[in-house]
Amino acid sequence: MRVLGIETSCDDTSVALYDSERGVSANLLSSQVDLHGVFGGVVPELASRAHLVNLLPMVDLLMERQQLRLRDLDGVAVTAGPGLLGALLVGLSTAKALCFAADLPLVGVHHLEGHILANALTADLVLPATVLIVSGGHTEVVHMPEVGVYERLGGTLDDAAGEAFDKTAKLLGLPYPGGPPVDAAARRGHPGRFTFPRPLMSDSRTVFSFSGLKTAVRTMVEALPRPLDDQTIADVCLEAQEAIVDVLCHRLFQAARRKQARAVYLAGGVAANGRLRERIADEAGRRGLHFLPPERVYCTDNAAMIAYAGWCHLAAGRTDPLSLDSFARAPLASWR
Repeated sequence: MRVLGIETSCDDTSVALYDSERGVSANLLSSQVDLHGVFGGVVPELASRAHLVNLLPMVDLLMERQQLRLRDLDGVAVTAGPGLLGALLVGLSTAKALCFAADLPLVGVHHLEGHILANALTADLVLPATVLIVSGGHTEVVHMPEVGVYERLGGTLDDAAGEAFDKTAKLLGLPYPGGPPVDAAARRGHPGRFTFPRPLMSDSRTVFSFSGLKTAVRTMVEALPRPLDDQTIADVCLEAQEAIVDVLCHRLFQAARRKQARAVYLAGGVAANGRLRERIADEAGRRGLHFLPPERVYCTDNAAMIAYAGWCHLAAGRTDPLSLDSFARAPLASWR
């Protein structure tokens, strides 16, 4: 079974092909980082326009490289949401047109389910599992007893962890998106010079809050003498990252213990963070839980995860009508 995947939920245009016999046979990505970097964040209108320009040529390129025609596909999977509505509509409209033209089944995929199932592109899933989804727009913990069944255990009360990374980077003059440069700088940092709060660590609920941490970092950085030297930047990155990672790990393993999970997984763009992967691997080993992080190429937004999720739904006999709408927000467990 061959499934074409389309991902346009934010600022990356991606198309991929998942083959049930070969796995991911193609995964193309057009990044808009340079386009939005000068603004310090994603500009929705610019993102939508870039998707319009890039998407169909990328589909054509993928099909040409794979020596396939539309009739050789078994379905088209597309991110229906959550995300930027204009960006989502570009992908969904394109998927509908392809399905209508070739009489193919359409499968809408929840963006967060795609991120969760990206773990299955690395190795077979061990279930039941508790998953930490962490990105620029999402920070939540989900329990997965089986593929397609998701229970949201909790999430952020304000800002996402990825926003805390981006804000820290911006305050220190590091490029956007902030996660990779903060991670890189933190590895040169000296511990103990700064201290930042770990919000809600004593709370028994599965909740996060990063607004106070962002404020603490800003207050600290604004009080430092200028210009900031490289070592100071590295030291701030180290302690800010440790604060974020401490909270994320605490909540993940707290939830996994309560749900008696056999495995823990990471999902989302921040899943590429080296320190977070190290800490979860160490703690999972101590607790006897399975953990294998997704390949970094599948952490950020990509169509391979959407194609695979679509294949899972097609294999289970689930499809969507061409009247399917995109959505900016909707819970994973009950969006259909």
